[in-house]
Amino acid sequence: MILRRIFPDRKLPKDILYIMETSVYPREPKVLKELRDVTASHPTAFYGTSPDSGQLMALLLKLINARKTIEIGVYTGYSLLLTALAIPDDGKITAIDTVRETYEIGLPIIRKAGVEHKINFIHSPAQPVLDELLENEVDEGGSFDFAFVDADKGSYLEYHERLIRLVKVGGIIVYDNTLWFGTVAWPQQDVPESIMSTRLSTVEFNQRIAADSRVQMSLAPLGDGLTICRRIS
Repeated sequence: MILRRIFPDRKLPKDILYIMETSVYPREPKVLKELRDVTASHPTAFYGTSPDSGQLMALLLKLINARKTIEIGVYTGYSLLLTALAIPDDGKITAIDTVRETYEIGLPIIRKAGVEHKINFIHSPAQPVLDELLENEVDEGGSFDFAFVDADKGSYLEYHERLIRLVKVGGIIVYDNTLWFGTVAWPQQDVPESIMSTRLSTVEFNQRIAADSRVQMSLAPLGDGLTICRRIS
């Protein structure tokens, strides 16, 4: 969990451990566990999507019968792989990340799972790619079923304004790390300086999304916070 990296002395609550041990780990596909295990030795392993968040995302993908998705922030590909497993064989994922090396850590496992053909990995900052998709709005506007964002938190609002146009009405946009180690609820003076700027941008993001009439939303306390938005207009 990302929380342990920043606050190593803090233990997970017993109810969260119970959920992980009884409902998440026993149902985690073997290839996802293998990717999670491979990632665990990486110095930035805490960047990975938490398995409980991943389990909910896989359920959402199935519930809306997602076929065409977009992912901003890939890391080693845990969320990418779970998406590829959830969508049909002819489904497509546009996956964007500024770092190819970490994606390549998980790529052998993605290939082993037989789902690489569903993935279009784009090595680039996200905003230019999103803008290019929007330029072709006749073809791309409102055509995505699902989006997942786990990238630079200070850009979440910019991503949201683009994704709200790219994801169709009834589609879902999910944002990770929207509790930012729980510090969004802390008194500002108690927040470590090293994570203060992102905490402030996350607080602003949460406020803006809560007030956004274009989406139905829920901030779920899974992993480091998972904001789920269903586009309604």
